[in-house]
Amino acid sequence: MTITPTVTPELKALLRRVKLGRCLDTLPERLALAQTGQMGHAEFLELVLADEVTRRETSSADRRARTAGLDPTMTLDRWDDTTNITYDRATWNELCSLRFIDAGHNAVIMGPVGVGKTFLATALGHAAVRRRISVHFERCDRLLKRLRASRLDNSHDAEIRKLLRVDLLVIDDFGLQPMDSVDTADIYELIVERHRTAATVVTSNREPVEWLGLMADPLLAQSAIDRLQSAAHELVLDGESYRQRQKPAITNQPVDNSPVRPRSSRRRT
Repeated sequence: MTITPTVTPELKALLRRVKLGRCLDTLPERLALAQTGQMGHAEFLELVLADEVTRRETSSADRRARTAGLDPTMTLDRWDDTTNITYDRATWNELCSLRFIDAGHNAVIMGPVGVGKTFLATALGHAAVRRRISVHFERCDRLLKRLRASRLDNSHDAEIRKLLRVDLLVIDDFGLQPMDSVDTADIYELIVERHRTAATVVTSNREPVEWLGLMADPLLAQSAIDRLQSAAHELVLDGESYRQRQKPAITNQPVDNSPVRPRSSRRRT
């Protein structure tokens, strides 16, 4: 007869005292495995500590992803590869290797509305975060609005420095709206200062040639976009809307059509 191993209160207290309390989540399972598999002491200890390391790394990556502004649902393992969306797989595989970040190169992800540009850009951010690469994700209009507001409290230079220091800057929905001279100057500074020293990913519904007409200063616009493109992998998506696959599903559970009784307003005594 197999005796189910138990975790004593004393052991629980000791684990919590040395800040290993989360080991208790998997410890009963690991004790059972050690017993049935006739595992040695060192092997068992290695297994338990490996669980704790994995948990801490996952928790740390989740915190960094939140700080980076990444949607937690848009990770590579959640991308539905069966959808009818076409793109160059060789280019995507190269981006997934994250070598472009080490090289200080860029990525421009283009395509019509809803094909998954934001999803893929966010997924690259998550992959980078798990490798402890610093990431910042922000929609272009919000980024420019924030930078404009920072001029009012004299924090603009500090905000620009933060964006220049990050290893991977993801600018989502670039070129959707016209940019005045202030916005154009900010985009110019970010792209030029990061050129071939840090990686930038841009998603857009428009082609780069269309961006030029949306920026107030043609010279700054041409200089910035030329630098961005000259060091960029371009990934073009086409096909059906990916968002249609994310619509809420209709369940087949029976609906309770019984009348709802009004609550009595009389207080009980």
